[in-house]
Amino acid sequence: MVVSTQDVVGLIESDPAAMRVLRATADLGLPDWWIGAGFVRNRVWDAISDLPAAPPRDVDVAYFDPQERDPREETRAEARAATLLPGVPWEIRNQARMHLRNGDGPYLGTLDAISRWPETATCVAVTLRGDSVHLVCCHGVADLVGMVVRPSPAFDHAAGRAKVRERVTAKGWCGRWAGLRLEV
Repeated sequence: MVVSTQDVVGLIESDPAAMRVLRATADLGLPDWWIGAGFVRNRVWDAISDLPAAPPRDVDVAYFDPQERDPREETRAEARAATLLPGVPWEIRNQARMHLRNGDGPYLGTLDAISRWPETATCVAVTLRGDSVHLVCCHGVADLVGMVVRPSPAFDHAAGRAKVRERVTAKGWCGRWAGLRLEV
């Protein structure tokens, strides 16, 4: 049963496919990089629900490089990643620019950006330091391991809650994870 941050780290470390993705991402040399959202959340919810891991729809790599302003660099990073590990649906984004798209003030770093993703259980990410997996749960681990869908503070307003409900429906979360508890 997955109930703690150590359990989540153990789940990732015991998954050869996840570790291959983490190692390939480390080889890209991106500053302040983390892989978040469904890469972590879906593995945890599948494990709790005793489901086989579903193939990822995307692998959300977030990094922070305030010196890099060219959005084409993200495309180049995705191409390098695809060379290292073909067949992975890479989505690599420089969070130093993403505040412009999201209508926020500038982010302070990758984890600041991740903390503003839509659901608390989505505001999670892992990175490698050496061979060790490091996990961050920006709003705590309780909603992730409790299978709770709740808006993050950045989405805790009427329009944000509506966006979260739309995401839950569009992504088919309730169909895959019957034990989800929606608090939106």
